Amino acid sequence: MKGKRFKEEQIIRILQEVEDGKPVAQVCREQGVSEQSVYRWRQRYGGMDIGELRRLKQLEDENRRLRSIVAEQAVDIQILKEVNSKKW
Repeated sequence: MKGKRFKEEQIIRILQEVEDGKPVAQVCREQGVSEQSVYRWRQRYGGMDIGELRRLKQLEDENRRLRSIVAEQAVDIQILKEVNSKKW
């Protein structure tokens, strides 16, 4: 599978060009992307600016970290329950 060709900041700049009134076809030719990509990006990143995107990435990273902490705690709790349930 190919890697990402455009970073999120570049995608937002491309979408801002479209929002400023440039035709989608013209922007696609200039940037070398398909119209479908622009519409897909518009669904995902529409209305965002770069600051909001950075905040979103920060929240996603924090969410990922918290989920791993919760998963570790769930495993620890399960292990403790198994140890306590055994008769000595």
